[in-house]
Amino acid sequence: MIKTATKAPPDGAVSPDRQIADQTIRSTNPLRAGLAADRNPQACAMVIFGVSGDLTSRKLMPALYDLYVTVPLPPGFTIIGISRRDWSDEEFRSEMRKAVHEFATRPITDDTWDSFARGLFYVSGNFDDPGIYGKLRERLESVDSERGTNGNRLFYLATPPSFYEEISQGLGSAGLVRRQEIYSDPRANGWNRIVIEKPFGHDLESAQHLNMAIKQVFAEQQVYRIDHYLGKETVQNVLAFRFANILFEPVWNRHYVDQVQITVAESLGIENRATYYEEAGALRDMIQSHMLQLVSVVAMEPPAFFNGDALRDEKVKVLRSVVPLNGETIAHHVVRGQYAQGYVAGSEVPGYRDEDGVSPESKTETFVALKLEIDNWRWNGVPFYLRTGKRLPRRVTEIAIQFKSVPHLMFKLTEGQSLPPNVLTMRIQPDEGISLRVAAKVPGAGTKLQPVQMDFDYGASFGQAGPDAYVRLLLDAMLGDPTLFARDDEIDTAWSLMQPIMEAWSDSPWTQSLPMYEAGTWGPVEAELLMAGDRRTWRRP
Repeated sequence: MIKTATKAPPDGAVSPDRQIADQTIRSTNPLRAGLAADRNPQACAMVIFGVSGDLTSRKLMPALYDLYVTVPLPPGFTIIGISRRDWSDEEFRSEMRKAVHEFATRPITDDTWDSFARGLFYVSGNFDDPGIYGKLRERLESVDSERGTNGNRLFYLATPPSFYEEISQGLGSAGLVRRQEIYSDPRANGWNRIVIEKPFGHDLESAQHLNMAIKQVFAEQQVYRIDHYLGKETVQNVLAFRFANILFEPVWNRHYVDQVQITVAESLGIENRATYYEEAGALRDMIQSHMLQLVSVVAMEPPAFFNGDALRDEKVKVLRSVVPLNGETIAHHVVRGQYAQGYVAGSEVPGYRDEDGVSPESKTETFVALKLEIDNWRWNGVPFYLRTGKRLPRRVTEIAIQFKSVPHLMFKLTEGQSLPPNVLTMRIQPDEGISLRVAAKVPGAGTKLQPVQMDFDYGASFGQAGPDAYVRLLLDAMLGDPTLFARDDEIDTAWSLMQPIMEAWSDSPWTQSLPMYEAGTWGPVEAELLMAGDRRTWRRP
């Protein structure tokens, strides 16, 4: 039999035979159904600025590989990485394979990696050099014609925030972005979107300035401000539990809820991030972004539709209903602290001021606890307690809805016994799940009550804990679904709530004190006093 030679496709192109093989490899993956097989994006070129950084290695590239294997992404899906490293395309692919091998949840095979890696390209240069955008244009035009990306472009800023404005302006000046208003048809010339990591601004003024600068190039519906907390399954399940189960929504209000506690605890320190953390601190790093997002998801009203604008409208309404903290109320409702030397998980750890790169006189807070009140019909009188800190006893993120005690307990309790109220706890990390504390009768001849837990665990119920948050969020960005991304007015409102606190800490003499807490404890004693003043206590997650 005579074999005929097959002409090799151009570099980076995908042959028809390989397309069929790729689709076969991915369609046999049993996890495909779990990532909504009907949500298949169009082929696009994803441009990652700062591709040599830790975020890309640990999160973005593993998530993109997982998406490529499980959704699947179209064969023409392309990634163009940009950084200052002097890499070739092959060196870039080699570095990314190491990252995927270490951090991806799906095993790597030669077939799947070779298929994925053919869509990886690299451009070297500085973000402030106009020439880099010219080189990027050439690469994008090449992949448009050779890999069928049709002008669909997703720009991802995985860089320090100081480059956000510069990069967006550079993209606009080079003509790499087509501004697309609501009425624009992206099918005509392809779509353009930009994904921006937190922190979005350093304060209210800088956030508003950055919004204005980006909107000179992109329309608001093209801007995707990412907060990976909203991509976590448990955060999304808050909405499902409330609005898909008649059992919970009727009691999700001030008539039945006594308090809400949201805890984001980290056992680690600053992990070589002193430069960033000295400028940010716990208030900017966690409260302004992640934790206010959680507050808005817990407290929002039912949206008319489950789509981007309707959902985000309700979240913004919640933030606008939060009673602003200012004046002396900050001293009574906000506590900050900084960790000192101590022990975490049995190992001695240094204090914050002893960490590399931290000033020995640093006033940066590593712990914040605060009380918020929401002035609307649903939540008036229900306190929301937020707590976050580094070097706490364990890593945990949870939302705890504590209900009021029953108005009349007909069962007699033994002397000294009390019956704790019902608590619905949503664990966001590390073990995603939901538990409900209820009272039950202890077996026996008498009537003795005891609290018991009803637990739901993602891993046990579904065989897996769900994809990484970035998997969901990156797919949504490719599909043009903004539901789980922050809008400009949401960013501005969140900063406006934090701005008075930051100003009070820097200007008011009575807020200059910075309580210390021993590493491995649950924060300074002042945080306990904050709760004691309301005759309440913090939960121990």
